Amino acid sequence: MFSIIIPTLNNLDYLRLCINSLKKNSKFTHEIIPHVNVGEDGTRAYLENENIKYTFTENNSGICKGMNLAAKKAKNNYILYSHDDFYFCPDWDVILKKEIDKIGHKNFYLSGTMVNNGQIDFNCGDSFSNFDEKKFLENYQNYNFYDFQGSTWAPHLIHKDIWNKVGGFSEEFYPGTGSDPDLNMKLWKQGIRIFKGINRFKVYHFGSIVTRRYKNHPTIQTESGSRGAKIFLLKWGISINFFKKYIMRSDTKYTNPLEEPKKNVLYFFYLFLCKINFLYIKYFYNLNNKNKFSNNETNKNKN
Repeated sequence: MFSIIIPTLNNLDYLRLCINSLKKNSKFTHEIIPHVNVGEDGTRAYLENENIKYTFTENNSGICKGMNLAAKKAKNNYILYSHDDFYFCPDWDVILKKEIDKIGHKNFYLSGTMVNNGQIDFNCGDSFSNFDEKKFLENYQNYNFYDFQGSTWAPHLIHKDIWNKVGGFSEEFYPGTGSDPDLNMKLWKQGIRIFKGINRFKVYHFGSIVTRRYKNHPTIQTESGSRGAKIFLLKWGISINFFKKYIMRSDTKYTNPLEEPKKNVLYFFYLFLCKINFLYIKYFYNLNNKNKFSNNETNKNKN
C-alpha cells in the first residue's frame, strides 16, 4: 500500500527494530526501501538477507538525496518518510488509510505523533538495547496529544504524484536540516492546504541517534546547524519560525484545512524582521563569511 523510505547511516540495530515494527504492527502489505549511506556496519547484508530492496551511496549523501534516490524506486502511490530510529505502533497504516479515505483526494501532507523525543513524554527506553516494547505496547494508547496543524516533519505521508511534482526534497539542504519545512513550503506554493499531524498515528522515537553519534566527526556530516535556516530564508524570504507560526500555524489544534495567514500587526512586524535578516544574510553575512558555505560544499563533495 505505502512505499516506506528510510534513510540510514550505519545504524543497523535501530533500522532492524524499525523494520521489525513495520512487519509486526502493519495490517497491510507495504514496500520498504531504505537508502543506505556508507553501510559499513552490515546494513546491506542484513537488507539483502531480508530480501529488502535499497539504494546505496558509499558516502553520506544526506537525507535529501537518499530520500530522492530511494523514492525513485517506489511502486506504490504513497510515499512515507521514516527515520531509522522509529518504532511504529500497531495499526498505524489502518489509521492513515482511514484518513486518506476521509480526505478523498491526494492533495495533502499527513504526519505522525512522536512518543518520547516528541509531542508525548512516555519513556520506554533510550536505546534499542533497553527498549521496553511490552511496556510501550501495553500503554501507548493511554498517552495522547491531539490532531494538530503543521507537521512533525517525520514520519510523513505524501502522494507520489505530489512528491514528484515538487521534486521531492531539495538537496541544497544537505545533509538535511531545513529540508522538511522547505518541502512544506513547496507544497504550500502548489496549493496544498491540508497539513495534518495525526494523534493516533504514533511512533516511538529514540531521538536523533545518528546525529548524536557523529557530532563533530571529522569526515561524516549529519547536522548542518543554522545553515539550513539560512538557506530557507534566502530561498523563500522568510524564516522557518515565521513559516511555521504564521502560515502553517504549527502545533495548533487541527480543525480545517489551512487558509491564507491573518495579516495583522504582529504578522507584518515579524515579516519585517525576516526581511532585515534576509538582507543581512544575503549582503553582509555571506560577504564576511564567504568561505563558510564554500567550505561546507567542499566537505560535502568529499563525503
